[in-house]
Formats: sequence, C-alpha cells, structure tokens
Amino acid sequence: MNANTSSTAVLGNGSAVAWRDVPELPVQQLVDLAAGQIENGGRLCAWFGVNEPAGVRIVAVIAQDAENALLVARSEPFSGGYEALTPRHAQAHLFERELWEQHGIEPRGHPWLKPVRRDRGDGPAVVDFYRVEGSEIHEVAVGPVHAGIIEPGHFRFQCAGEEVLHLEIALGYQHRGIEEALVNGPDRRTWSRVETIAGDSTVAHATAHALVMEALANVEAPLKAQWLRAIGLELERVANHTGDLGALANDVAFLPTSSACGKFRGEFLNLTALICGNRFGRGLVRAGGSRFDVDTARSKRFAEQLRAARAGVEEAAGWLWDAASVRARFEGTGMVTGEQAAEIGLVGPAARACGLVRDVRYDHPAGWHRFAQVPVAVWPGGDVFARARVRWLEIQRSGAFLEEQIEGAPEGEERVAMPEPGPDTLAVALVEGWRGETCHVALTGARGEFRRYKVVDPSFHNWTGLALALRGQAISDFPLCNKSFNLSYCGFDV
Repeated sequence: MNANTSSTAVLGNGSAVAWRDVPELPVQQLVDLAAGQIENGGRLCAWFGVNEPAGVRIVAVIAQDAENALLVARSEPFSGGYEALTPRHAQAHLFERELWEQHGIEPRGHPWLKPVRRDRGDGPAVVDFYRVEGSEIHEVAVGPVHAGIIEPGHFRFQCAGEEVLHLEIALGYQHRGIEEALVNGPDRRTWSRVETIAGDSTVAHATAHALVMEALANVEAPLKAQWLRAIGLELERVANHTGDLGALANDVAFLPTSSACGKFRGEFLNLTALICGNRFGRGLVRAGGSRFDVDTARSKRFAEQLRAARAGVEEAAGWLWDAASVRARFEGTGMVTGEQAAEIGLVGPAARACGLVRDVRYDHPAGWHRFAQVPVAVWPGGDVFARARVRWLEIQRSGAFLEEQIEGAPEGEERVAMPEPGPDTLAVALVEGWRGETCHVALTGARGEFRRYKVVDPSFHNWTGLALALRGQAISDFPLCNKSFNLSYCGFDV
C-alpha cells in the first residue's frame, strides 16, 4: 500500500514515498494528528527532527496495526517550541526529549524535560533526578559500573526501606553517533555501523536497513534472500531467548537450567555461523538480497543440529517450570499492567507478556513472513513469569518454524543488483527483532544520499517499562526484573 490521505501518507511496511508527497502541517496540527491517531489505536514508531534552512521539521511515523498501515506526516519548518504531545500520550516522552536534545526544539509542557543520552557538557545524561521527599526516604545509585561484564547504565532508586517507590534510568554511556555517521551514506562503512547498532540484534537491524535501501531503490529482494533473512531472524530470536531463560534461572540460583541454556544458546549461534560464517549473523543480509546460500549438505546438518538443540532446551525449560522455588520468585514480581504497557508504548515480548497482541510479523508482515507465519506468543500476567513464558513460547514456535523452513528452501538467486537510492525520498521499515519492533527511517537528498537516518531500537520503547515494573518491589528484585526485560544499552544509545 502506498497512497495519500489529506493529512498523512499511508505506507506499507518496507515502502517509500516521495518527500514532496508527505503531507505538511503546522506543528500544532501535527501534534493533534498524532494524538488523534494514538487515541484511535495507533502507536508512535518514530518522532524526529529534520533540519531545514528555515528551521526544523518534525516527522511522525505512526503504526495503525489493525490496518497494517504506517502513517507518515511532517510539520512545516519552525523554531523555538510547540505544545508537547507527552501530556496527552506518555509514549511520546522519550521522543520529545530526544528532539529537544538533538535540535533545541522545546516541547512545552513536557513533565520531565531532560537529555536522553548527553548532558549539557556532552557527557552521559546523568543530570537532575526525580526525588521523593520524606524523613525515611533514601536514595540508592547503581552504575554505570556494574558487577559483571555488562554494558554501562545508571539507575537511581527512591526507596522507603526496601521498597522501591521510583526508579529513574540514565543512559548515554554507549552513545556512538550512529545516526549522524550514516548521513551522506550509504558508503563502505554503512553496513558495519548498521550491524553494530546492537550486536545481539545484528540480523534485525540489518534486515530493517536492507528493506529501507530496497524501498529507496524500488527493488525487491529475491525470494531465496527473503527466506534466508527469516531463517537468520528466527535463529537470532531463539538464541537470545534461550540465553535469557538461562540468565533468569541464574538470577534465582537455579543452576541446572542456567548451565544448560548457556550451552544451547551457543548451539543456536553456531547454526547462524553454519549459514554465514559469523555467530551473530554479520554479513548475512545485504541490500538486494543475501551474500550466502544453504546447500543440501548444510541444510541436512542444520536440521540435525537444530533438532538436538531444541530437544535440549525443552528439557532444560521443563526443569525450570517444574521448580516451585522458581515460580515463587517469578510470579507476581515486576508487574506491568496491560493498560500501562499500551500507554507507554511497550513492544516485543515485554508487550506480549502484558497481554497485548503486538508483533510486526503479524501486524506489518514483510519479506518471507508474508508467506510463512509464526504464531504470536501472548501471556497476560505482566510479571517476570509472563515475560519468561513468552520467551519460552517463542523458542518453541520459532524453532518449529525453522525446522519447517529448512526443509523447503525456495529456488532462485540470492541477490539482485542494486540501483542507487532514489532522490528526495522517505522510506520506512519495521522488523520484529527478538526484543521487539526495530524501526529504520531514511530520508534521501537531491543526490540520493542519506539526508537523515533515524533508528528506533525496541529498547527505546521499553526501558520505561522496567522503571514501572520496579514500583512497589523490593530493591533486591531489581536484577531479576532487569533480566526479564534484558534491554539493550547500546541499542538505546545509538
């Protein structure tokens, strides 16, 4: 689908529109439009600025999942500020803070306007924190240096005794300037940058970028390549979910599942390496198709190793679910309600664990997922147990998908030649990565070069969910709640 309405351009996933055909509105009308679409069931996928000689434009990308449609609109160039969207819809709060940080545009009335990634001295965004006052309130600061080999982030807790009243999360330590570095591309460095936005989501980000590039060039990848991308994407999902089940088991000292899942995560990563030579899928996806194929011998080996790994994970998961001590720690811990999840715009397993049926593969299918579906895994509890169960359901369903698909590869070539990207064109792509919706938006200039490139990793939507999950919990539950979301620091920081 690619058509215009009076106020938005209506796109299908992985499609493009001429920049001149994106409707232009006064900024306050754009805010009202976005608010109305969200009230009508829409979700904010992206909200970002584009520099113009006369000021800054805001570009809005809104998903209407029920209609399989992406709505795009832009503001007229302006400067100064506008009346914020956040007081009406909380899911806009980080987008508007980021807009202020990057372009100096003030969303007036934003309830907590502060940097997202960089403070005013260009250091990580550890600035003012919300404080709860009271004679027995104490504050606990955790990070950015943590016990263990993990990424840096700062967590500021407001506590009454052991109970967490409020958690505020400050990131930015991993900011590399990926979006700025992509401008004036694509060039020889582009793919390396895209594949390292979040290293454990290499295939998801690479697929989103490939879809954007193909939309800009008006090219569709061959069916064989679409199939290979789906194989890589589901392997990435199974490997990471398996690792997460093991890590959750470790956080409650249930070592049998912890040890076994660590082993089987490695087996799934090795299957990715069997296809493309890299355990994280680097090099598998390229614009116009894929650089690799799977011959008959490798398909047979893949199927054998996949069946063995799936059987092993099933046994390890059985130990986990049968342990009363595990259920006692998982159930009722780190609750997020379905209403909260919808309000703040959660995506991926975190949303589905709150009962929301929200999955790009189902709502906005692109590539091979148009022809071969994976059932959406939903659990209504909203707690650590629900987030763990959704992961387990997805391990089973994506594993079954892989077993079925590896037996029937489509015929044909893996890659087609890529023309240059079209000039003055905007393209949007969504991919359901293992953490959730991965969004890439590219705007080209007069020569077809990237004039603006926007990346929204699923963690950008979901860190607020972790903060809500800690309210009313014992502070000792933080490691378990944190692992149940397992969000990306570098994917957020870009």
